Amino acid sequence: MRVIHAANELEHAGRRHCLAIGFFDGVHLGHQQIIRQTVVDARQHEALDTVVTFDAHPNAVVSPDRVPPLIHSLSRKLRRIESLGVDALLLIHFDEIFSRLTGEQFVRNLAAGFGQIRSICVGANFAFGHRRSGDVALLRRLGSEMGFSVHGLSAVSLDGQAVSSTRIREAVLSGDFDAASQMLGRAYSLAGTIVRGDGLGRQLGFPTANLNTSGLALPPNGVYAVQAKVPGGTLYRAVLNIGCRPTLQRLDPQRRVEAHLLDFDADLYGQELEILFVDRLRGEQKFGSLRDLRDQIAHDILQAQLRF
Repeated sequence: MRVIHAANELEHAGRRHCLAIGFFDGVHLGHQQIIRQTVVDARQHEALDTVVTFDAHPNAVVSPDRVPPLIHSLSRKLRRIESLGVDALLLIHFDEIFSRLTGEQFVRNLAAGFGQIRSICVGANFAFGHRRSGDVALLRRLGSEMGFSVHGLSAVSLDGQAVSSTRIREAVLSGDFDAASQMLGRAYSLAGTIVRGDGLGRQLGFPTANLNTSGLALPPNGVYAVQAKVPGGTLYRAVLNIGCRPTLQRLDPQRRVEAHLLDFDADLYGQELEILFVDRLRGEQKFGSLRDLRDQIAHDILQAQLRF
């Protein structure tokens, strides 16, 4: 999949294009339906299938106090889209200037950049452009004028409710990984880049990999038996802690995500670690001393080993 930042970067003079447009957080079953329809359209029209998405949630610019926690980082979202067999992806930088474009201006800019658009596929309730001035009706009106067809696909339903990024976030926040996995169409996992911590885990005898998960939806605080996928794809048994480490009694406690990998000893700093959840061992607790905490961690590891 080729990632571009302007429609005219695809140097295929006279080539037709079929587009899927959306933010696609999580790349869930509904998003997959939209993207797969675009791939089918491209084959029918001998065109390039291209996903059009954004590098930040629109609310980060238009309503900063209402930015939802995301299911995936940008890099993971792009990898999930690539796995669907997409030819190209237009990654638009969503900033203040872009946010002022009306829905019609946005579509006309795409048409000018791509040249020949044969189809556009979106969700039935997709709204876009300044003050949400664009919708499926606008796309159909412009399609009639410019010669492209429009698919406004209804949401995929699961258990009588529409699959949505909002529902998946709610499932993750409540720790309902089964529900999240069903809506994603694959096992839910959490991933982040490994950053340096304060070394407390190593001091206690249980070194941890600290994940940068800023901006992501996180499961409830507690200790989990998990599998950790390191770069290259190898899975290791691990114990994951999500929480503010109340035993340390810090004046400004920060929520951390820390994984202790069993039977593993290598430098992962700066690399991405993916976490697959197996079972929740316990909630977050405050201990009377670091020694008590160390003893509990040893017990957690023994309990985790029984879950695999």
